[in-house]
Amino acid sequence: MTNELELMAPLSGQARPLTEVPDPVFAGMMMGDGLAVDPTSSMLLAPCDGVITQIARTCHALTLTADNGAEILMHIGIDTVTLKGEGFVAHVKQGDRVRSGAPLIEADFALMTGRVPSLTTVLVIANSDKFVPQFRASGTLVAGQSRFLTLVARDNPPTADETPESDASGAAAASTGAEVIIGHGDGLHARPAALIQAAAKRFNAKVQITFNGREANARSVVAIMGLGANQGDRVQVAAHGAEAKDALAAVVEALQMHSPSAQPAAPQAGNAVPSAALDGKLAGVSAAPGRAIGKIVQFNAAEPPVQAYSGDPHFEFDSLAHALAKIRSEIAAQMHAALVRGDQVLQSIFNAHLALLDDPELVGTAERSIVTGQSAGQAFRAAAETQRQILAQMHNPLLAERANDLKDLERRVLLAISNEEPVLPDLFADSILVADDLTPSDLTRLPLDSVAGVVLARGGATSHVAILVRARGIPALVAVGATVLDLAAGQEVLLDAGAGWLDIHPDQEALEQARHQMDLRSEMLARVRTEALNPARTRDGVLIDVAANIANERDAREAIRQGADGVGLLRSEFLFIDRTQAPTRGEQQTAYQAVLDALQGKCAIMRTLDVGGDKELPYLPMPQEPNPALGLRGIRSGFSRPELLDDQLAALLAVRPQGAVRILLPMVSDVSDLLRVRRRLEQLADEAGLKTLPKLGVMIEVPSAALLADQLSMYADFLSIGTNDLTQYTLAMDRCHPEFAAQLDPLHPAVLRLVAQSVAGATAHSRWVGVCGAMASDLDAIPVLLGLGVTELSVSPGLIPEIKARVRALDLEQCRREVQPLLQLSSAQQVRTRAREIWPQD
Repeated sequence: MTNELELMAPLSGQARPLTEVPDPVFAGMMMGDGLAVDPTSSMLLAPCDGVITQIARTCHALTLTADNGAEILMHIGIDTVTLKGEGFVAHVKQGDRVRSGAPLIEADFALMTGRVPSLTTVLVIANSDKFVPQFRASGTLVAGQSRFLTLVARDNPPTADETPESDASGAAAASTGAEVIIGHGDGLHARPAALIQAAAKRFNAKVQITFNGREANARSVVAIMGLGANQGDRVQVAAHGAEAKDALAAVVEALQMHSPSAQPAAPQAGNAVPSAALDGKLAGVSAAPGRAIGKIVQFNAAEPPVQAYSGDPHFEFDSLAHALAKIRSEIAAQMHAALVRGDQVLQSIFNAHLALLDDPELVGTAERSIVTGQSAGQAFRAAAETQRQILAQMHNPLLAERANDLKDLERRVLLAISNEEPVLPDLFADSILVADDLTPSDLTRLPLDSVAGVVLARGGATSHVAILVRARGIPALVAVGATVLDLAAGQEVLLDAGAGWLDIHPDQEALEQARHQMDLRSEMLARVRTEALNPARTRDGVLIDVAANIANERDAREAIRQGADGVGLLRSEFLFIDRTQAPTRGEQQTAYQAVLDALQGKCAIMRTLDVGGDKELPYLPMPQEPNPALGLRGIRSGFSRPELLDDQLAALLAVRPQGAVRILLPMVSDVSDLLRVRRRLEQLADEAGLKTLPKLGVMIEVPSAALLADQLSMYADFLSIGTNDLTQYTLAMDRCHPEFAAQLDPLHPAVLRLVAQSVAGATAHSRWVGVCGAMASDLDAIPVLLGLGVTELSVSPGLIPEIKARVRALDLEQCRREVQPLLQLSSAQQVRTRAREIWPQD
């Protein structure tokens, strides 16, 4: 056997450690040790000489056995088995001998984008017990030319067949067998094979799986995949050795289970996904990335009590009505609190709950049941259960989430009927919250400062709870399986939600390494905060303004403390959100002046009222619309209530110093919108005896505004791109819709082309362009925006230090050179992958 084997890069792209692969099986090295690549080429090449010993029927993966015996498994993309072979063309077949650099499989990555969780391609050594990598590549790779891995044979490798023929007492080894029906949805591909191997390795026994005359050692991933067994096929399992009985049971269970998926989609309601355990790690689906070390807190939400029928239907009707009114009031208060904080995520979730509470079918069914002799609690539970079953049977993840919302609502109503309070768990300072599933109301009742991480047996990556924890930066893992519910309270665990696993028995080395990585992150943030007050200049000396998005005077003071160069967006609608009557001109002037005074001489861009769609004000009721996102939003709502727009413009004209105020108009569609406001602003200034006007800018939020940026810039003093809405309207995807969260990426080439066109139109008239949407705080997007010509980034105050540090690490000339080819790519994922290659984050 050759002692050393050099493997060349199978694809061009960026090298990536297995621990960063968005699949718990690969990241946890269940398949073996190796390396991954984020591809920029499409032809998978042989990394060395060898023989094709296995190729998946869907052509998404194959195994090349090198001349020294190393089994090199190459898996193109994550969960690509679900494509059923679409997008793959094999250039080899099983048994072919190939030379290094030979074409193996051609992959249509453009077709796959958006249909699978990731295009990251993995190369692992399936028999890692016999070989160990000594060199691993990093940085940018060229297919067939760059060194990828160097493998060295272990001195005394164990073999899969080394199983004692007797146990410790000298008794003869046992033999046993069973017939099993495969339960894995896509057959015995890579992930199920790893789970089966892990099960077999735990026991002192030899396990063979037989299918259609072919045999596979259960400890060999390659052999298992080579069986070609599909879901529903019957296989024979035979175990021999001292622990044959236990080994057989474990392998049978692994064959029958549904393997955990890396696909970021919610499992169907009610279906727990069993977890894979290997070396003390439980695998799941990442709902919110990040690492955490903490103690287990089991949260078992008890079912609310249900009172028996009182015998008086009038009493039951009153009980139900009072409970519904109480919950409606609570939800309204929660929505209002979320609105005050600018928490659109929580606001939209509770808005969905309120809509369910007002559902006439739900309440009507409960009331009809009371007439037949049920108590209020019995009637509401039965009505909610009926609706949940209907939604769950639709096999639609979004409707399944509505079923989860109904369960949450049912519990709240039943507690209100019984006058009971929910029982909440006692938390440690750093708690890893474990539950079968959680509801938004469960989570919002807890002191989240004590929640270091969340791990759920069920749930999905698009659930409302997942959206909440992501918004709060809490690492979370879902669909881990029922095993996690057996963990002891107070047990210290290590959660790496980004990699997709929970280490339930972390050793000291693993804990120290995780703490080190978490400390590095904290140190980086602390370091950039010390430099936050300094200007953000690129490496080639170009100044980029980093401003703040704020809602009030308090935010303005925090922005200055964090090093803001000014305010890039004042959301004026939040200043008087508690009011039931519209503020007067004087009240508005006072509020705007307070913000400006807090900025200590820096400028503020103040947006006129932006209401409608997902934002409502108590003093400004909007008419019901079939499609609010396309109705009276932004400046259109001002045109519908001209007296309110006049009051706001007059108040802004009265603020001093006038040169520090800039006015921004939301949801402008074309030049006529802008000219209408500019004429009115000139009239109000004339009435006030003012000779000069504040700078007037336009938000680029709809495609028409981006396409007409050259016309708008003839009359606007600056442009500010609202990338949240621009992305929503360009891709025709509701930005509040959880199912589109992964696809609604502002780095989509269509959005970037509109940004480029906006900048080109502004540059033609010597106007500057800023970005005030979430894209401005996306570290991958910042070099792209600067390369396209954006000169101001406006973000939440707390992000300013890190954004400034990112700007200082960039060379603007390089950004300009590299950005144009990105506009020719076909997906956001391709843009993001390429951007990370060009501008890696340190």
